[in-house]
Amino acid sequence: MYEAVFKGKLSGNGEFTKRCQKFFEDIYGFKKALLTTSCTDALEMCAILSGVGPGDEVIVPSYTFVSSALAFVRQGAHIVFVDSCKENPNINADKIESLITPKTKVIVPVHYAGVACDMDKIMEIANKHNIIVVEDAAQAIDSFYKGRPLGRIGHMAAFSFHETKNIISGEGGLLAINDERFIPRAEIIWEKGTNRVQFFRGEINKYGWVDIGSSFLPSEVIAAFLWAQIEDMDKIQTKRKALWQRYFDNLRPLAVKKCFLMPNIPEYATNNAHMFYLVCNNLDERTCLIDYLRKNGIFAVFHYQSLHKSDYYTARVKDIPRLPNCDRYSDCLVRLPMYYELTLDQVDAICAKIKDLSL
Repeated sequence: MYEAVFKGKLSGNGEFTKRCQKFFEDIYGFKKALLTTSCTDALEMCAILSGVGPGDEVIVPSYTFVSSALAFVRQGAHIVFVDSCKENPNINADKIESLITPKTKVIVPVHYAGVACDMDKIMEIANKHNIIVVEDAAQAIDSFYKGRPLGRIGHMAAFSFHETKNIISGEGGLLAINDERFIPRAEIIWEKGTNRVQFFRGEINKYGWVDIGSSFLPSEVIAAFLWAQIEDMDKIQTKRKALWQRYFDNLRPLAVKKCFLMPNIPEYATNNAHMFYLVCNNLDERTCLIDYLRKNGIFAVFHYQSLHKSDYYTARVKDIPRLPNCDRYSDCLVRLPMYYELTLDQVDAICAKIKDLSL
């Protein structure tokens, strides 16, 4: 960060921005990577680039953060919610095709906890119906599907570097583009609707307003902070995976006794240790667990509330879909503490308290 300050350029798209973008392009094979001020901004760019508007439909899992849907709602699209899998909170790919209509323009698979959705099945459906796929990879940095990096499979993807993620910049995000037809316009949207990027590359002799857009690019201070995280990414990931595995090994005996379910990682997916969660048997048991842990100085939280039951959605849609798996995760899933500074001894202590309550 000090280096960014002393270089005298803080406004964005400077040396650290370019370093970060090149890293993601080189390591994960994205055809274009653009840093953004948040994952929400990256999703909003995806919504603009996909060309959705009033009357169009976008298929989104209900068990996700609001940005997955909101980015497309802002463009006037109607959200069609789909249920999660029974085995894990990811979108149930087997339920997607029945929801497709001539109005469907985009599918948004969300890689919950950094674990891949069934992308081969989703891409097959999308290609069959000429639908754009936007991967919401907010939690999925450095995670893979059948050896392919998440975010490189769909037409576009959005990542988050929020302080709760594996590598962070406080706030921050990344738009990854895999379909070259979107790259020229993405650079314009990224720079407030101007062709400023082309100007600084020397491709034109002046720049001006040519399209819609916003100030989506972050400052160099944010990019410099992210670069420092990238430099330590292997170290960060090794530590997080050790913490995740410690939770899993400690709590497996209770899962065998059906006190709760633990994360399910399909054979086609890797685990980037973004989070460790439990799925309790019912809402009362989850409430009891969270309250008990808090009384013992341990901050565990539930996660998303199903978007199809949100005040915003129910006020605007007459026929509310029945999505039992999404509702189950909303009522029963609890996230245990997971962050880089956490120690193995602390994980052992957390698990000991869970055992005390469960046995």
